Amino acid sequence: MSKPAAEAQPKPDARTIPALLAEMVARAPDHPLLVGGDLRLSYGEFAAAVSLAARALHAHGVVAGDRVGILMGNRPEWLVIDFAVMSLGAIAVGLNTWATPHELVYQLDHAGVGLLFVEPQFRSTDLVALVAQARALGSGLPRLRAVVCVGEEPPPAVLAYGDFLARGAAVAAAVVAAASARVTPRQVACLLYTSGSTALPKGVPLLHGGLIDNMWEIGERQQLVPADRLWLAVSLFWSLACVNALFAVVTHGATIILQAHFEAGEALRLIEAERCSVFYGTPNMALALWEHPARNAHDLSTLRTGVTIGTPAQIERVAALGVRAICNVYGLTEAYGNSSVSDAREPLARRVLTVGRPLAGVEIHILSPAGEPLPAGEVGEIALRGNLTPGYWHDAVRTAEVFTQTGFFRTGDLGLLDDEGYLYYRGRLKEMVKTGGINVAPAEVEEILAAHPAVELAFVTGIPDPRLDEALAAVIVLRTGAAATAEELGLHCRARLAAYKTPRQIRFVQAADLPLTTTGKLQRNRLSSLFLAAGEV
Repeated sequence: MSKPAAEAQPKPDARTIPALLAEMVARAPDHPLLVGGDLRLSYGEFAAAVSLAARALHAHGVVAGDRVGILMGNRPEWLVIDFAVMSLGAIAVGLNTWATPHELVYQLDHAGVGLLFVEPQFRSTDLVALVAQARALGSGLPRLRAVVCVGEEPPPAVLAYGDFLARGAAVAAAVVAAASARVTPRQVACLLYTSGSTALPKGVPLLHGGLIDNMWEIGERQQLVPADRLWLAVSLFWSLACVNALFAVVTHGATIILQAHFEAGEALRLIEAERCSVFYGTPNMALALWEHPARNAHDLSTLRTGVTIGTPAQIERVAALGVRAICNVYGLTEAYGNSSVSDAREPLARRVLTVGRPLAGVEIHILSPAGEPLPAGEVGEIALRGNLTPGYWHDAVRTAEVFTQTGFFRTGDLGLLDDEGYLYYRGRLKEMVKTGGINVAPAEVEEILAAHPAVELAFVTGIPDPRLDEALAAVIVLRTGAAATAEELGLHCRARLAAYKTPRQIRFVQAADLPLTTTGKLQRNRLSSLFLAAGEV
């Protein structure tokens, strides 16, 4: 498959996000950029909305370097605020709508968020109440100056979005234009939080220039053109959506069709009604679409390309949905979403097996345990250099742990490069569990379980699951004389962790049953065998 020459676009000259939007408006001001619910915005209309929001941010004291939080589902205002924040040289902080008060207060405090945008209700969660609970846990979060409610009439002490925007009318557009002109490619554009190998999530700052360079290359591997229309139901606070998908589309002048949150039936309707051509989704999302009873009643023939991850069978399922040029990808938030992407023009038989060659601007080495480069064909740790975060937010120790002296980022993932430079993913060296396409750090869940008064030891691992690839499972040793049930520990976790971090299975064992080495160290790679032995997998 080749990209239609008549529709091919050159790489934007812009090196910052405000300059990128201005350049794409100059190319095609009337071309649709965003469809969300009943709202439809062209590139020019979107830019006008961003300008007003940026002027309102300025009126509320936001300046370059300030952190502005966004806690909402997939609604158009998320993207307007995101671009407006970056237009001033401030930093957009995408926050997890599944977070508990404990998780949210850590991220708000660690990022130093001064202004927070929130919608009143996302699915079954009262987000305004969630912020209030976080304030109570975080001694009031003194750096959080104001909360703006997008949507319904806000409660007292929360500013309505309309009132927020009204203050922007008094600020001249030239003020924002001047601030945008001062933004540099090496300036931080956004700050996202990702699970790590320790209990606390890591703040990952990403730069303006990298958002353009890396995402342009990802779009090129997909063969994106302005006529393409992206179906986007992945939560915007994840890098797959607000970094990868968003800027792959915008750098190519294409269109985003936003789904408020993923629901398979609505997704099928939306893809057909809006004639979407680009698929971004995880394997469990693709499975839900495939299994939906109304799938055959919907015309998905406009689907063409996109990105996903998974096993050969999972990628073939996406192709069977109609996404014939689906791209298999490898990457992480620290590397602007993807570092290696298969080419949509290559045969599907190759795309299901390999995650492709490194993107332009990215180097990949495979390292031995001693940190030495390995030859082609040998499995080792994947290390990246090029388009990378400059380091974890306010965390020099963990930054030093992952970067080598030569600037390579040690991913903790296993893989190999073949003689042609194609990367093959071979699993995780670190203990991370990827459940339903989402990374979860076992240590984070273990810390919560260990806080229960009946728990002496807690260990979390991944076990095979037909829908999620891996499901979280916990091995528990109770204190002497104490009692607890799996249901009780599940409720304990759900009160303190996002739902996807709660173990699906819990097994109680004696300390003597734990798999240990001859020197007494826990063999984490054997934890799942405790569930296999019990016939639970």
